[in-house]
Amino acid sequence: VQLQASGGGLVQAGGSLRLSCAASGFTLDYFAVGWFRQAPGKEREGVAYISRRGTSTYYPDSVRGRFTISRDNAKNTIYLQMNSLKLEDTAVYYCAARSILKDVVLTGVTGWDYWGQGTQVTVSS
Repeated sequence: VQLQASGGGLVQAGGSLRLSCAASGFTLDYFAVGWFRQAPGKEREGVAYISRRGTSTYYPDSVRGRFTISRDNAKNTIYLQMNSLKLEDTAVYYCAARSILKDVVLTGVTGWDYWGQGTQVTVSS
């Protein structure tokens, strides 16, 4: 059972990146999913959440309008499109999945069943 995050890198402020998180060993169909980030010296925070079937999403104010979470259950993969990146978006980004029966968004940084290994995003000026 594994979540493999990828797509991070170095980008200039104002640029874009698309992160991917591929699941193996289980199917994401039965899981709500979230993207999180952790900058040095700071606590981990959630930046995007999506329900099982992708019908609902949630973003904190810090990224709303700039980040978009999506999922392709057929490919067992979730995505995070990040636009208009800012210096303060620099962090290690993680994906996580939590088993749930209902098609609802789950938020918060605790209670997740599986975590990906993280991918570094660095935004330069």
